[in-house]
Amino acid sequence: MTTQTHLPASWPTVSVVIPTLNEARNLPHVFERLPQGLHEVIVVDGHSVDDTCAVVRRLRPDSRVIMQNRSGKGNALACGFTAATGQIIVMLDADGSADPGEIPAFVQALLGGADFAKGSRFAPGGGSADLTRLRTLGNRVLMAMVNRAYSTAYTDLCYGFNVFWRRHLPVLRLDSTTPPPGDGTKRLWGDGFEIETLIAIRVTVARLAVVEVPSFEHSRIHGVSNLTAFSDGLRVLRTIFAERRARHAAAMKPVDEHSDTSVFEEFAAFQAPSSREAE
Repeated sequence: MTTQTHLPASWPTVSVVIPTLNEARNLPHVFERLPQGLHEVIVVDGHSVDDTCAVVRRLRPDSRVIMQNRSGKGNALACGFTAATGQIIVMLDADGSADPGEIPAFVQALLGGADFAKGSRFAPGGGSADLTRLRTLGNRVLMAMVNRAYSTAYTDLCYGFNVFWRRHLPVLRLDSTTPPPGDGTKRLWGDGFEIETLIAIRVTVARLAVVEVPSFEHSRIHGVSNLTAFSDGLRVLRTIFAERRARHAAAMKPVDEHSDTSVFEEFAAFQAPSSREAE
């Protein structure tokens, strides 16, 4: 029997956001490992064709199930973040690869002074049973580019297990309201698996205090990942360049000396040239 951890009542309220797409067989394992004492569990479904939503309601009737308005993991997270009411937000995959039992360690990092707790499979104490050589190489190359461009020292870029204070949501500037373009199959910028890189860059630019938390990634329990190493890797690469261009453009934009708007606020309102570019 799985031993569940329990979040102390004195801790801030914690919302767990779980994007799903045909994950009915994996959710029992994920729910079994969730700590007790959570403020809420929000499942954001991508219009699954299996019984994902029925499984959620049966196993966790206190969960909030919402449907994402476009497609892709990034859009699902954006919708979940908007719906969250807890003081702390947890990003958790539904395939069983991330261990929900590690959530208290991430929260402890926030309580210790961090604004954003970033999971790392490569930090001492972390690891992965799922990374292929191609994905490892791609992650390292892309991570090196971000570290060089933003003077960061990340050890893991594309891992989706992250926890942060909800008050920092404006910094992320994620779109959860725009209707899908065209026939509904296209995505806006940030709607796909590039979301982890997008968030990492934006919290860095905002100068939030980021702490890496060692995490072990397990193999997906059932089914096949929706991630495609090459095409999603290209979206991550384009994200790095697009965000860099946006930052440069915002820094070069003159600021009215009579205005109270800072350069960063100008940048926060800036939409990258590719922000409405379809997949």
